[in-house]
Amino acid sequence: MNEYPETKSIEVKYFEIDYFNPDLANHLLEKPNKTLPAAEQALVNQMPTDAIHKGVKLNLRVVELPRDTYRIPIRDLRAEHLGKMIAIEGLVRKATEVRPKITEAFFECLRCQSRLRVPQDEFTFKEPMECSRDDPNIYINRPGCGRAASSTAFKLLLEMSTFIDTQKLEIQESPEGLRGGDQPQRLTVYVEDDLTGQISPGDRVIISGMLRSRQKQMRPQSKSTFFDIHLDGISIELEQKEFEEVEITEEDLEQILEFSRDPNIYSKMRDSIAPSIYGLSTEKESLLLQLFGGIEKKMPDETKIRGDIHILFVGDPGTAKSQLLEYMSRLSPRGVYASGKSSTAAGLTAAAVRDEFGEGRWTLEAGALVLADKGLACVDEIDKMSPQDRSSMHEAMEQQIIHVAKAGITAALQSRCAVLAAANPKYGRFDETSPIAMQINMPTTLLSRFDVIFTITDKPEERRDSDMADHILHAHLGGEIHQFREKIEEETYSEKEEEAALEGIHPELSRDFLRKYVAYAKRHSFPVMTNDAIESIKDYYIKLRSQDTGGEEGSAIAITPRQLEAFVRLSEASARVRLSNKVTMEDTERAIRIVEYFLRKVASDAGVFDIDMIATGTSHSQRSRLMELMNIIEELVARSKNDTTNLDEVLMEAESHGINRDLAKNDIDKLKKEGRIYYPKMEAKKGIKLV
Repeated sequence: MNEYPETKSIEVKYFEIDYFNPDLANHLLEKPNKTLPAAEQALVNQMPTDAIHKGVKLNLRVVELPRDTYRIPIRDLRAEHLGKMIAIEGLVRKATEVRPKITEAFFECLRCQSRLRVPQDEFTFKEPMECSRDDPNIYINRPGCGRAASSTAFKLLLEMSTFIDTQKLEIQESPEGLRGGDQPQRLTVYVEDDLTGQISPGDRVIISGMLRSRQKQMRPQSKSTFFDIHLDGISIELEQKEFEEVEITEEDLEQILEFSRDPNIYSKMRDSIAPSIYGLSTEKESLLLQLFGGIEKKMPDETKIRGDIHILFVGDPGTAKSQLLEYMSRLSPRGVYASGKSSTAAGLTAAAVRDEFGEGRWTLEAGALVLADKGLACVDEIDKMSPQDRSSMHEAMEQQIIHVAKAGITAALQSRCAVLAAANPKYGRFDETSPIAMQINMPTTLLSRFDVIFTITDKPEERRDSDMADHILHAHLGGEIHQFREKIEEETYSEKEEEAALEGIHPELSRDFLRKYVAYAKRHSFPVMTNDAIESIKDYYIKLRSQDTGGEEGSAIAITPRQLEAFVRLSEASARVRLSNKVTMEDTERAIRIVEYFLRKVASDAGVFDIDMIATGTSHSQRSRLMELMNIIEELVARSKNDTTNLDEVLMEAESHGINRDLAKNDIDKLKKEGRIYYPKMEAKKGIKLV
C-alpha cells in the first residue's frame, strides 16, 4: 500500500490459496466473478481509513494456475469454460494503444440539476433511464425530478466520472505446438489498470483470466444467436525461458544424456537433417550448429554480442534450397518461414495496422522476425525483396532488436533469432569466376552480416550424378511402394522392400527427439572457451590476415573481425552439441573447417582469400585494375584536344600494361556505373569522358 500508485497489485500464487483453503481455491476457479470482487473488498477492509479516503485501490492478481487442468490451449476453448477462470499461453500478435475506459459515469439532469451515478459494465455505454427521485444509490446531491429520459436531457460530467486504463491484445498459439500445416488460432484479451502497457507484440505470455462471451451483431437492430469469446485478463506472466514449451520427460532426459556421449554424435545428427536431400554434408553440419547457436553475451557497458548464427544459401535452381529452409523451419523448436518475394518490411519486422481489432485505432502487429524470437527465421528468396524492405533486416540481424516508429507508435521489439536465408544468382546460374556480391541482388552491407555463405552449384559430374539419381529414384520408389501398400489390399510388395528402397532416407534420429535435444542444450549448456581453443582461433586468424602478402599495406584483406566472431559462435555451438561446458580444440577445428570451406568458394581470388569480395563486392585485384585503368584514362584524356579518349585506345593501353582485354571491358563498365566516367551522346560507342 505504501508503494501505491507505482504498485497497484498484489500477486498471489494459486497453490498458496489452495494450501490455505482448497474449497476457496476451487470456488475461485469455478466462480471468479464472485470471488475476486470479495477478495478485493477484503483488501480494502485491511487498509487504514486515510488510505481509503485517498482512493487507494489494490488489485488481486492470481498467478501460476494448475498447468494440467486450467491452462487451456486456445483451440480447445469450449462453452464449458465460459465464466470460469482459465490460463492461456501463446505469443502476443497485436496490441492496441492504452486508452481510458469509463467505469462509473456521472450525469446531470438539465431540468432539475440533480446529479446521478450510473455504473458502466462491459462494452455498451449506459445512460440513465429516468431522473431518479427514490434511489439514494443513484442520485448524489439531491433527489431527482422523476422525469423519464424522453422528457429531459442528461449531461455527462467527465471530471466527476471514474476512468480506468484498458488495452486490447490478441494472443496467438505458439508455432512450436502446432501440427504441420495448422493455422495458429487467436483469442482477444482485455487487460486493465496496471496490466496495460506491459507487453509488446512478439512477447510470449501466460495470461490468466475469466472467459466471457459477447453476442454477435448481425446488422443494426438484429442480434445473432452466435457469441464471440474473449478473455478478461487478471494476471500476466512473461515467459522468460527459451524453449520452455518443449516438454522433456525423465525418460527423454535419460536418452538425451546417453546420446550426448555417443562418439558419432555429429555424423548422426547431421544425417538426420533433411535425409531426403542428397549430399551437402558441410552445409548440413553448419545448419546443425545453427540450431544450437552460440552464447549471447552482455558486456559490463551493457553492449550485447549476439550468439545466433546467420547462414545464407546462394545457388542454382533445383538444388533444394527452399526444401532445406522448409525442413529447418519445421525442425527448429521456434521456426518461422517467410518468402521474400511475398514479404514486406512490415511482414518481417512489425506493422502498424488500422482495423476493426483496434476499433479504428492504430495497433502494432508482430512480423516474422519478431515471432521467431529465440528461434529460427527462414527467409526464402531474400534477393527478390524490394531494397526498402530488405534494409529493415540490417538492424534485426546484428543488433537483434527492431525499433518501430509508425503511426505515432514508438516501440522496440526483440528479434533474437538466427536467420537462414536463400537467394538465387541474378543470371540464373552461379558463376564461380566473378565475385558473389556482383551475382546477387543484395547490398554488401547485408551480405557481410551472414556468418556463413554457401554456394550450391549444379555441375555435371558422372559419379555424383549417378549417386544422386539413385538417391532420388529410390526415394520415389519407396514412396510409391508405401502408397501402394496403404491404398491397395494386395501383398505384391512387402514391408522389407519398402524399407530397402528408403534405406538411405530414414533419419538416424526422429525429429521429435532432435527438437527436445536442441531445447535441452539451449537451456542447460553454456560452454566456455579453453586457452587452447582461444590460441587455435587466434593463430588461424593472424595467419589469414597476413597471408601471402606479408601484411603489406594495400594488400588483400583475407578476413575481418566479423569472421573471427563467426569462429567463436560456431565453436560454442559445436560444444553445445555434446552438452559440453568447454569449447575445445575439436570445436574450433570444426568451426575453422566450415568457415574456410565457405571462404574458398565465395571469397577466393586467384587462390588468395579476399573478404572484400563479400564486404565491398570488389576484390583487391579488381580494385588495383580499376585504379590503373583510371590512371590510363586520365593520361589519354590529358593528351587529347577535346578532353575525350577512345575505348579502343584505352583497351590497347591496358593490354600494354598487362591487363586482360575482357577484364578491362568489364572494369570500364563498372567505372561507368559508379559515375566516374561517361560516354558523350554523339560518341556513345567509342568516346569516353571523365566526370
